Parts: sequence; C-alpha cells; structure tokens
Amino acid sequence: MKITVRSSKSIKPDYGSGHLMAPATANVVPLTVFDKANFDMHVSVIYAFHPPAPSHDVLEAGLAKALADYREWAGRLTLDANGKRCAILLNDAGARFVEATAGVALDSVMPLQPTPEVLSLHPTGGGDELLLIQATRFACGSLVVGLTGHHMVTDGGGWCNLIIAWGQATRGASIDPVPVHDRPSFFLPRNPLKIEYEHHSIEFKPYDDRNSTAGGGDDEVVVERVHFSMDHIAKLKSQASAVAGTGRPYSTVQCVVAHLWRCMTLARGLDGRDVTGLFIAVDGRARMSQRVPDGYTGNVVLWARPTATAGEVVNRPLHHLAELISGAVARIDDAYFKSFIDFACSGAVEEEGLVPTADPAVTVLSPNVEVDSWLRIPFYDLDLGSGRPFFFMPSYLPVEGGVILVPSFYGDGSVDAYVPLFSRHMDAFKNCCTSGLPKL
Repeated sequence: MKITVRSSKSIKPDYGSGHLMAPATANVVPLTVFDKANFDMHVSVIYAFHPPAPSHDVLEAGLAKALADYREWAGRLTLDANGKRCAILLNDAGARFVEATAGVALDSVMPLQPTPEVLSLHPTGGGDELLLIQATRFACGSLVVGLTGHHMVTDGGGWCNLIIAWGQATRGASIDPVPVHDRPSFFLPRNPLKIEYEHHSIEFKPYDDRNSTAGGGDDEVVVERVHFSMDHIAKLKSQASAVAGTGRPYSTVQCVVAHLWRCMTLARGLDGRDVTGLFIAVDGRARMSQRVPDGYTGNVVLWARPTATAGEVVNRPLHHLAELISGAVARIDDAYFKSFIDFACSGAVEEEGLVPTADPAVTVLSPNVEVDSWLRIPFYDLDLGSGRPFFFMPSYLPVEGGVILVPSFYGDGSVDAYVPLFSRHMDAFKNCCTSGLPKL
C-alpha cells in the first residue's frame, strides 16, 4: 500500500468570515491533575469512508471552524520551571493537515490490519503539534482519515467530541455537545485534604521505577485483532453469570476482559505464583458527585487495578475474574476520585519526585494487562458530509499487554479486541482465545 503525500499544511482556527483573530480569552489552559497523570504521548485512530468524499478544501474549512471552538488542539503544551508539562498555550499555532493518495482500491487492503503498514495513513514528524490529520484518497474514491491527538489534552471521550465536532463544522451543523474549557474548577482539592486511599504505586511511582523493555529480548510485539461475535459474548456472559449468585449478569466489557486476561496470562506461560494485575480505565464523568459535563475537554480517567496470581487467573472460573473486575471498578467511585485529587494536590508528588504510572516509556506490561474500552464512546458518529464511516480502528500501537476494545465494524453489537503480545506468545493466545471464532 504505497501512500503519496500531496500536501501538508497547518490549519489555524477560523473565528468567522475567514478571520484568524482569537477572541479575548485567557491565553493558557492549565493542565489538571488528571491531565498530568495521563500518558504524555500521541494516540491515533483510523476511519474509512465510502465515496463520495468531501474535497480537501471542505475538510480543511470544517477543521478550521472546529478549532475555533476547540482552541486547545491548535495550541501547544508548555513546560514549568522543572521541565514538566503544565498548561496548553492557546497560541493558535495550528493543527497539521496532510493530503495524500493511494494508488489502489481500498477494498484490496480491507479490513486494515493492525500492523506497522497503517502508520503510513498518519502524518509523520508531527513535532509539538497536538492534533494531526491525514486524509488519504484511494483509487476507488474511498477516503481514509488518520487522526492523531495528544493524550494529555484529553481522554477518549473528549477526543471523540473533537472528532465529531469536526464533522459537524464540515457539514455546517452546530457543535454538540458544546465544549467546556474551564478545567481547574471541576477538580479543586478539599480543605482540609482527605486522602482516603493509597495512591503510591497506583497512579504515581518513583521516578527511577522505570522499565521499558523487561521480558522482551529480541522478540517483536505483534497485534492481533480478535473478533467476539454476539454468540460468543453471550456464551462468556453465561459462563460468568450462571453461578455468580447475584441475580445480575456481568457486562460485556467485564466478561470479555476476564476472558482476555485469562488467555493472555496462559499464553505468557507465567508461573502460577506470579502476581498479574489488570489495569482497566474508568471514566469519572458520571462517577463524581459534581458531574463533569459531556462537553468537558480534558481527561477524567483513573484505573481500576484488580490483581490475582497467575494460577488464580488461569484456573478459577470465569465468574471469579468477572467479580474481581466488577468489584475493582466499583471501588473507583466519587470518594476515590476526590482522594486522588487531594493527594495529587498535596505536594507529595513533587516532594517525593513521583511520576505517573501511565508511562509511555513502558512498552512491556507483562505480567500485567491494561485495557481501554471504547465501546461506549461514539467514534462511529463522525460524519464529514457523506455519512458515517464503515470502518474504525485504533492505529498500530505495539505496547505488549495494552488492549483496546472497540465496536466491531460489522455494526451488530459485536466487539473487536486489539491485543499486542510478543510473537512467541501469540499462537498460544489465539488457540485459547479464538477457538471456534470466525477468522477476520
């Protein structure tokens, strides 16, 4: 799949009638404790649209209008005196927009696979830009859009809002939800501080506790897309809930993640006494007593962290793992979010030289597993003027053990899991995980 870049330009906000002058507002947006505790890295997604596709001029104009409402994405991250990210400078420096073409029909490479090849669908050499977009037109007239955004600006929910707003602005529709930019007022520490939970080694760790390559050797990380049909999800739910005794079935996420945790642990060949943790992202928007608006533009995510021995994960019934997951997620409630805010604002992070455990330098998670579920995030609602995408996926991200769940492109409620493991473990994982499942 040869991609040819035709143009690359910086798109600045358009504040109306083609004017590029910003309204009189604050020139910086301070990062919150949630922003600073998140991954200091870019994250990429890929969309595919059937023809006809809007012109590049239309896409660029829509992006410029969306950036007028989402100025953060046209800005730049700034550093404090200690060299740490502290704020977003609203300087309207712009977002990168790349026009590219592919000399083949899109059908010849569909469904796109989570391999290094898809990186050609994204701009390269982004530098300090927070938002980068590449629109690649295929010979058949189909359009593939690769979007890259910086995670310290926002989480998956806020990222999706920006993406959908681009489509709304391109179509001339009103931006909905209306973006909420007032970050600090939502997460003020209490007086006096009330730190009720342990946050050392949970959200924060010592600076020297960094290990980016443990267990890898010369083996490469490969990403497998596993399709969970509705029938298979129903079977997992039945296994997990039949003997739970609660009268309440476990969710799709809890059952699929429990199954993946087991299969990944088995495939890695861990000693039964090894402790393995499951880190699953929890959205705080609806969990905090002061509800965070849907249009909030920053991060509001912490992680539930159930742990067990490898022997427990592999040998205990599925409902046991689902219950561990359910209980751990339930404990990340309003009280926990407020305790985190108080700890992060207490001065302990600076005094002890702590850094976020959400560390992009760590590329091998074994014996642990990290899961981001995008099942409830409406990524498929992007409409650039010719209808919704027929395909959506996270881009290639070879972090061993870092799983992403997305709605399947079949559109029937089924789930696709993107699972990165060392190549030496992948056959055992697939034998465990995909037995009886259709091959994509």
